[in-house]
Amino acid sequence: MSTKKDLDRLLQSFVERGLPGCSLKVIQRGNVLYEGCFGLADLDSRKPLTPNSLFRQASMSKIPLYTVMMMLYERGLFLLTDPVGDYLPDWKQSRKYVRHPNGYVDIVPTQRPILIRDILSMKCGLPYCNSDAPTDDLTLQGMQACMRPLWEKGHYTLQEQLAAVSKAPLAFEPGSHWLYGFSSELAAGVIEAVCQKPVNDVFKEMLFDPLDMHDTAAIFRGDAQERLVCLYQRNAEGKLILGPGFFDKKHLPGAENEAGWARLYASVDDYCALMQMLACGGVYKGKRIMSKTTIDLMRTNGLSPEQLADFPDAGYGYGCGFRTVIDPEKGNLNASLGAFGWTGGFGTFCEADPQEGLSIVYMHNLIPNDEQYCHPRVRTAAYGLL
Repeated sequence: MSTKKDLDRLLQSFVERGLPGCSLKVIQRGNVLYEGCFGLADLDSRKPLTPNSLFRQASMSKIPLYTVMMMLYERGLFLLTDPVGDYLPDWKQSRKYVRHPNGYVDIVPTQRPILIRDILSMKCGLPYCNSDAPTDDLTLQGMQACMRPLWEKGHYTLQEQLAAVSKAPLAFEPGSHWLYGFSSELAAGVIEAVCQKPVNDVFKEMLFDPLDMHDTAAIFRGDAQERLVCLYQRNAEGKLILGPGFFDKKHLPGAENEAGWARLYASVDDYCALMQMLACGGVYKGKRIMSKTTIDLMRTNGLSPEQLADFPDAGYGYGCGFRTVIDPEKGNLNASLGAFGWTGGFGTFCEADPQEGLSIVYMHNLIPNDEQYCHPRVRTAAYGLL
């Protein structure tokens, strides 16, 4: 087994290896097994990283998104078999690329519409499209053509983005392959349509307030901007420099920052409340937030053997917005079957294990995020506490 001192040494080694700072908290059924912060939040001022520090979540913003989506599902507001176009009329019909052996490409109607289940499992057929950078990807080129008028405008709402991208041909027939990307925007759009309010307001009302996640939001409030750790980037010489500032502009109030990036920030403590709720069958501090059976559905692999070939993480499948452990031996994982979670592009990582009532929340912010080195070691050592 591992000890608290082992985890201390591990996190300190990450800092000595070059991370500005990192933080980890491991909880089992309400009991804190480990909590530690190492390194600095700001290299210039030498400001230490503390439990009060806030981190950019990037793609870990999806965990609240898909949790809320499934909370709405279990209230009967939609079925997983419903077409997305029932809630977003621009998406009633879709087209797809068909590639022929001779190299020709046709654009034809899809055989069926995109379903709610497709956007929960990343099978809608659209990647992310965040810039107009040159690309050989035909699907991405189609999305760029749709987005250019909005980029030229300078800012746009989620609904404007969804309307624009609805005209882009899909990479494949909906539901036939796994492709990480635009499914999340469609999920957010369905939430807004069902709830008739902005998605971030829904997050606050349905999830953040009930879980006491008062340090989690999209827009800066109070002293959040001062508590946010600096985002660093490792340059070609290996030196840490400040990362691009445009990510943080998306946290500033104003219509110009309304949409465009996965942009939640949170503390480790806040995120632990969410992951403990998921690890403990939907209950937080004695209060039921969602059904255990819904969580079981969320963490059930929905990828076929062919679709698993599209998925990058060995030993994992993909459920409703989460990767989920399906083969510990193949993935070299000392985790339980059905443990589930995700990562963020700046170095955040989380996993909930309902079998053990265990939650693991680890955070750092760095470009590139060094997750292939840090995250497996954190996961392995955290499970070693059991």
